Amino acid sequence: MPPKGKDKQRAAASPQQPPPSLEDLFSSLNKHIEESEFENAVKVADQVLSINRGDEDALRCKVVALIKADDIDAALSTIRSSKSPPADFSFFEAYCLYRNNKLDEALESLKRQERDSVTMILESQILFRSGKMDACIDIYQNLPKPKVELLEINSTASLVAAGRASEVKRTLEALGVKATNSFMLAFNTACSLIQLQKYTEAEQLLLKARRIGQEELFSDNVPEDEIQIELAPIAVQLAYVQQLLGQKQEAVEAYTDIIKQDMADEVSLGVAVNNLIALRGPRDVSDGLKKLDRLKDKDKQNFHLTPGLDNKLSPKQKESIYVNRVLLLLHANKMDQAREIVAALPDMFPDSVMPVLLQAAVFVRENRAGKAEEILGQFSEKFPDKSKVVLLARAQVAAAAGHPLIAAESLGKIPDIQHTPATVATLVSLRERAGDIDGAAAVLDAAINWWSNAMTEDNKLSVLMQEAASFKLRHGREEEAAHLYEELVKSHGSVEALVGLVTTVARVDVKKAEAYEQKLKPLPGLKGVNVDSLEKTSGAKHNEGVSHVKITETYDEGKTKAKAKRKRKRKPKYPKGFDPANPGPPPDPERWLPKRERSSYRPKRKDKRAAQVRGSQGSVARDKHETGAASNTSNTKSNQAATSKGASQNAAAEPSKPSSSKSRKKSRN
Repeated sequence: MPPKGKDKQRAAASPQQPPPSLEDLFSSLNKHIEESEFENAVKVADQVLSINRGDEDALRCKVVALIKADDIDAALSTIRSSKSPPADFSFFEAYCLYRNNKLDEALESLKRQERDSVTMILESQILFRSGKMDACIDIYQNLPKPKVELLEINSTASLVAAGRASEVKRTLEALGVKATNSFMLAFNTACSLIQLQKYTEAEQLLLKARRIGQEELFSDNVPEDEIQIELAPIAVQLAYVQQLLGQKQEAVEAYTDIIKQDMADEVSLGVAVNNLIALRGPRDVSDGLKKLDRLKDKDKQNFHLTPGLDNKLSPKQKESIYVNRVLLLLHANKMDQAREIVAALPDMFPDSVMPVLLQAAVFVRENRAGKAEEILGQFSEKFPDKSKVVLLARAQVAAAAGHPLIAAESLGKIPDIQHTPATVATLVSLRERAGDIDGAAAVLDAAINWWSNAMTEDNKLSVLMQEAASFKLRHGREEEAAHLYEELVKSHGSVEALVGLVTTVARVDVKKAEAYEQKLKPLPGLKGVNVDSLEKTSGAKHNEGVSHVKITETYDEGKTKAKAKRKRKRKPKYPKGFDPANPGPPPDPERWLPKRERSSYRPKRKDKRAAQVRGSQGSVARDKHETGAASNTSNTKSNQAATSKGASQNAAAEPSKPSSSKSRKKSRN
């Protein structure tokens, strides 16, 4: 006890260390931030806030350090837990919401911030990720160009994503930059060339971008593995260009190498996996599903992309991955998993038609074509501006299911394709199959009316009128067909139409047909034929069956000759040591028969001496009559048994021979 008392006294006597001053804490905070030690910077900022709770500089340093440390949730919590955050903290809040992919909330938070170049750039990034490319491009065009870094790179990327690749060249000229100023700008410009279907030029520019990137990153002393990660998007895009150029095997090998090396960033890896699956198709379903599992969030039971992919991929890219996943599941007949993903897609992509198309595909896979037609029809009525693809899908499903009227109705609701020859032919065929001849004729009449008023160079009026006349003639509408043929003759002077007109009018008005027949040009080589004498002759006799028999015989002869030509004579194979010149005596033709069935077989004779009884010396001699009776009795019994046995074993042989031979053997035994 006394020693402990001394220790307490010594501890009480030692002077207490004073807390560090705010100047020292801020010096330490600045040092940690400069050295990128963000976790230590957060700790020092907390010490400052414990001394001065409302210090705005310490709070700002803590939020920025948490964002730099990728602890977005903690940064957002710090901003919202502060009782009186500074006014500019709405920008940090919007950025944190943007990083968490809460894009609508991020835009609302950004509205409270004063609009300048920094907030405009963040707003453009939010709009880019939201898929609102036109609004994003408008912001870039209004930005102060000299004050914004990487403006040309972001502007080019936005134009490509918005489908406005044709404006990239003009934008770069307005900014006074070249596509090869940096590897990122060259990459974005190559993407615009891909969109313009200039694949060879895009490939050359991508190769330049890779070379420029290697030089830039190597000069900055970036490690080799990090260089590969930085240039991974270029490698994936090069493989995609090879795919578009028809070099599918090279593209497959490139995608496979990128996936195996696992040196790409998360986004490039996801794009490579998705493109490889799309290129292979349903050939290797199990391998495709395994590769997609690498993109799955392990913390969730159902298939969902990792947070990194979900935040960085564009909506179209994410949708493409989910669509390929569903298609692979349908090919693998994993219907439950396919239904789970399809049920979640409408909330994930509310502006897309792919969820309803995949839902219809699931119903078709389950042999519920009627249900697929129903949901596609309901979607087309609810969203008429997106109905074209849906109606085409409904027509295809209905036609495959044997519902031609529903298919024709779906195609009839797409106004901008009604006059095209392919659509007209399909509609006529569907209505003709359903027995709606009037409806098919109406389709042809409407198409003819449209092309009659169309002012186009490639006019299809003559083709449609010719087909319409043929259709109406086939269905007994001679007058309408004749009218169409007559119009074709007057407007186009078609010989084919003139022939059709003569043939058609001949059924109704012979004189009119003869008048039109005079316009036909005489065939060459018929001037020397006397038609009157030809009509007076009895004509060639027709023997029924002769022509058919001759044709059949000719065909059979040709077939026999073809078969004879196919046969190849081969030398016979002889046994070893056999000389075909000296074959020797022929083999016995009865060599495979049993010996008793051969013609040379002779049974053995009975030994008469076997019947003599010889006993030991001094035995009692029996009477000859008794001995002979006993031997005859035993022989008779053995002969009967042998005869029955021989008949059962060899029914094909004569009963007398085997029975007699066996009887002899039995008697000898």
